[in-house]
Amino acid sequence: MSYRLYIRPIPPVPASNVEPAAQLFNWALLDASGDIQAHGEADSQDAIEQTLAQNDLEGVRLVGLIPGEDVLFCVANIPAKQSRFIQQALPFAVEEQIAQDIESVHLAIGPHSDTGYRVAAIDRRQMSHWVRVFSDWEHVRLEAIYPDASLLPVTDGGWSVCLDGDSVMLASDQGEWMGVQSRNLAMFAQTLAAPPSEEVVAEVAVTLFGTDAEFEHLQADINVLKSSSRLVVKEKTLELLPLELLAHAHHHHLCQPINLCQGQYSTKREKSGLFGAWKPLVAVASVWFVVQVAVEIGFGYYHTQQAEQIQTQAMTIYRNAFPNDTRTHAGNVRRVVQGQLNQLQSSGTDAGFITLMKYTGSEYSKLSGGNSIVFNSINYSQNRGELVVDVRADSYGKLSDLRNGLSGKGLKAQIGSVVNESDGARGRLTVSGGQG
Repeated sequence: MSYRLYIRPIPPVPASNVEPAAQLFNWALLDASGDIQAHGEADSQDAIEQTLAQNDLEGVRLVGLIPGEDVLFCVANIPAKQSRFIQQALPFAVEEQIAQDIESVHLAIGPHSDTGYRVAAIDRRQMSHWVRVFSDWEHVRLEAIYPDASLLPVTDGGWSVCLDGDSVMLASDQGEWMGVQSRNLAMFAQTLAAPPSEEVVAEVAVTLFGTDAEFEHLQADINVLKSSSRLVVKEKTLELLPLELLAHAHHHHLCQPINLCQGQYSTKREKSGLFGAWKPLVAVASVWFVVQVAVEIGFGYYHTQQAEQIQTQAMTIYRNAFPNDTRTHAGNVRRVVQGQLNQLQSSGTDAGFITLMKYTGSEYSKLSGGNSIVFNSINYSQNRGELVVDVRADSYGKLSDLRNGLSGKGLKAQIGSVVNESDGARGRLTVSGGQG
């Protein structure tokens, strides 16, 4: 029988440069019919491997679920249909949505939607760390790695929200996902109520998953969601771990997540049985290949020399135009020039609501210890590509730190309408993509 093991690390998660030996996991083992055969909370890798060994299970497929905030959702509008051309165009199609060097980001492409291809972006060092965490387990082989929130069951025409202790997972029917602190759930009422496009939508469906204890603890925030005239909130009580809900949705195809194990991180393997059937043909092709190589090698050497001369000429022209650029070389000069042309054609970068909210929330979490910073309201203008936050802090220095942190991420951040009061300062923070 085929088994699939779902693994989800629990906080604290070690940094990418730390060995993950002490990491603890929540886990669930599903059989081919989707029934949970075993599960556990806060177990080590050794404990999980021992459970598999005791049940004589081998070749179990491992699915790793990582924090959704580690992965950015993007949309790539690529007219090409052939896979090779799509992969070539992908970095250019999403680089304006990502606030870091595109060459340091791993891109995984998902299904095509009305707006384009859905894309998951994650820092390469972070992705390599997660691959190490889920690799080299006994009795299992890595099959896929997903952002955890992307496995929430899809709610047609709206959002799925899962209460998960101190955090909340959110996913829309458009493929977007995000993770926020549970105390900030009420602030997202306006976001959840906004339609995903310019179309007029009378109501937005919201499916809220959680335990009875979580519903009671966050009742005030839930009431804010229900008070919106545009939101139709439906509560579903969980009698199991959020991980088991995610595993059930994935097994029964109730979601459309993007597998991050693509490209250099792909887990696909060739089947040796197929090679055996084609062995005679491979032998004949090998003889032909040796003869062909002998004929072509001379031409190859000639063309290589010509290509090197052309590359030298191209770099000479580029150095004359940009003498201070020391990072560009013959291998990436075409991409650099294309990126500069793209930058000239637009006045700024539209990072989109999800990106702006992610980075603003991240800086807010770093500075909001002891409630020293409070977001009173959040508004987003799609036409201007701006996130406007009415913010209050116990000092203007905290507002300045928040602005500087966002600028350090490559975003444009400004603070206006500052009012100094006896117990602090309040102002309006405007965040947009582009040159900070």
